[in-house]
Amino acid sequence: MKTIERQKGKGSFRWNGAATESDIKNVSRLIEENHIEIVDLKFNDLPGLWQHFSIPSSELTEIDDPVTSIWEEGIGFDGSSIRGFQKIQESDMILLPDPKTAILDPACEVPTLSIICDIYDPLTKRPYTRDPRYVAKKAELFLKATEFADTSYWGPEMEFFLFNDIRFDQTVNSGYYFIDSIEGEWNSGRDEKPNLGYKPRYKEGYFPVPPHDSLQDLRSQIILAMIKAGIKIEVHHHEVATAGQCEIDMKFDTLVKIADQCLLYKYIIKNMARKQNMVATFMPKPLFGDNGSGMHTHLSLWSKGQNIFYDAKGYAGISQVAKYAIGGLLKHAPALLAFCAPTTNSYKRLVPGYEAPVNLVYSARNRSAAVRIPVYSDNPKTKRIEFRPPDNTANPYLAFAAMLMAALDGIINKIDPGEPTDVNTYDMTPEEAAKVPTVPGSLEASIAALENDYGFLLRDDVFTEDVIDVWIAYKREAEIDPVRLRPHPYEFYLYFDI
Repeated sequence: MKTIERQKGKGSFRWNGAATESDIKNVSRLIEENHIEIVDLKFNDLPGLWQHFSIPSSELTEIDDPVTSIWEEGIGFDGSSIRGFQKIQESDMILLPDPKTAILDPACEVPTLSIICDIYDPLTKRPYTRDPRYVAKKAELFLKATEFADTSYWGPEMEFFLFNDIRFDQTVNSGYYFIDSIEGEWNSGRDEKPNLGYKPRYKEGYFPVPPHDSLQDLRSQIILAMIKAGIKIEVHHHEVATAGQCEIDMKFDTLVKIADQCLLYKYIIKNMARKQNMVATFMPKPLFGDNGSGMHTHLSLWSKGQNIFYDAKGYAGISQVAKYAIGGLLKHAPALLAFCAPTTNSYKRLVPGYEAPVNLVYSARNRSAAVRIPVYSDNPKTKRIEFRPPDNTANPYLAFAAMLMAALDGIINKIDPGEPTDVNTYDMTPEEAAKVPTVPGSLEASIAALENDYGFLLRDDVFTEDVIDVWIAYKREAEIDPVRLRPHPYEFYLYFDI
């Protein structure tokens, strides 16, 4: 394998793949043509939420030499105030805008240009190891260095709920949440003056036309905004659950680009829902007793324009290389889920009976398997594998990078995934089911698996020890322990009268 080179130059933040003068001039053109007044600089924290601050557009246009100003020197921010980043005594960090990501902000009323930024250390002049976007960039470079392939394509299927009302709180003496939706089956008997019915029954929300699907127009408005913002959309529809579960599918793209689009996708949906006096959530399991929301992720590897996952003679049309990639995903799945299903709520979704992929096997068509090989088409360009356990609480830069590293580990070490499982694993006898490996049952178990299996992530410093360490510490201290220590409302139902 080749050794990758990332940093070039000593006196600036520029590195290979950095902005060109034409990219910067294109930003100036967008500002002028669209009468932009504000430039919004976005970056994401370690858990995966966009952060931002804004500057007057004049800061980019009214300068003597734009090539050596903000584009070259960056703009400072306090890294100690961002989740998973710096300690207070080392808080100064630099944002370097990526002009290739500049778009008209789809949520702001004031004409605003949105630009995604990379994060740098002001002392070393090097990219910040905990910048999730940098991790994803290194994963793409590592793929090329292996010489197995030069490009990876990713197609996440992002599901979400649109609710009409949400209330929640946790205090010393109370803990509750209340969700409401005009579509909710639980409202079939509510006096709505008038109640017009057509509320999808539990697990029957998949593909009904309006008026059952009350969100058709809103989703259409959302995808038009996404298309205008540069996201290519393939399809939108109502999903299985009652109460406004939806899916909008983006067209596949390369790793960093699709991760950028995942955050833009969430941003557009949340803001457009709010403008309609609704609220969007990407929680994996907000409703008890109905389907949760996942992020089934399609992956293929390409070399010199050819899909190396395709073999017409292979099982379900996949190559031996694709099988090795599946072997890597299945072997490392328990550790992968620390990034791909990274919240305590994720494991409310990953349970049998709700189309959830809890079984660490692979199969064509079978949605009860963790890895599925879609067989909609015989076209070599469409052949891919689908890793189904991830959900939308994942940071897409880290999740996709980790998945790529696991797949490449499978290829490098020729990990055999065994025979496919072409039966519904949920219909197996208890004796048969006991032989099938499953995903971890909790975030705590996934984090423990990551502690014991992360060497494959460290190749060529794609992930670094400090990223792994702070991820594990953050998940335990900020999520696992706080949830574990608080009484659950259902515990009062079970135990209060004992």
